Amino acid sequence: MRNIDLESLHIFKTVADYGGISKAANQLNRVQSNITTRVQNLEQRLGVQLFQRHGGKLNLSSEGKILMGYAERLLRLATEAESAMRSGLPRGSLRLGTMESTAAARLPPLLSNYHLKYPEVQLELVPGTSGALIAKLHNFEIEAAFVAQPFTLNELESEVAFIEELVLITAKNTPAVKTARDLKKRSVIAFPAGCTYRRILEDWLSASDTVPDRVLELGSYHAIVACVAAGAGVAIMPRSVLDTVRAENEITVSTLPQRLARVKTVLVWRAGHQSVALDAMRQELKQK
Repeated sequence: MRNIDLESLHIFKTVADYGGISKAANQLNRVQSNITTRVQNLEQRLGVQLFQRHGGKLNLSSEGKILMGYAERLLRLATEAESAMRSGLPRGSLRLGTMESTAAARLPPLLSNYHLKYPEVQLELVPGTSGALIAKLHNFEIEAAFVAQPFTLNELESEVAFIEELVLITAKNTPAVKTARDLKKRSVIAFPAGCTYRRILEDWLSASDTVPDRVLELGSYHAIVACVAAGAGVAIMPRSVLDTVRAENEITVSTLPQRLARVKTVLVWRAGHQSVALDAMRQELKQK
């Protein structure tokens, strides 16, 4: 079934604004019969009477008043869209998915600059693990997302946003960690399944036939650091986040093998998707 076209809504609104067919026809530079037909077609399509005649003037019916509210919003949005396309300045909303580490350590200055340049864009951040965010992308719940490699680039496009250095954190006064085997019978503290950093740690342990005693799942880096400092287990996190948390005096920080430590955070979006607001975000990333 076809949607109501904007031209019909424009004619409907003009008739309502001027109170009659003849005045609307003069305003729109159309013949009266054309205006009458368009209004009648709209009423037939909706199955309601949009106008009532009182003393030679057309007034909106109760149903017409409801439609007027929608018509005004849709016509305004159409005007804004055309203005945005002509000016090249982004407007509307940009719904971005992000890992908590990226939101905490990387995004504040980026989003601040973006907001100053494009105040007409309403930014909304949706937190989650890399796996969960990619699922939201495919489900059209978000427009783009900051996720960590590796992941399957299935019907997605991407570009590198940040390079993170992962470090291992343990409680103070614990034996030095030189290999994965040194973590035998330790508990792992991490975000829920779907977190790329958790998978990197678990793969490192698995490659050395080291099985963690258990996995304690938490939802924030502050909580993870606090539990590690209390001796509840070990964890890995980006050094940029550790610098933000400012907890290095409470824990021991160890480097990881280079092949594990260097991780790319990428901005991903659905293949073929185009958005002025998203293009502006990509441009900000290039200038960071």
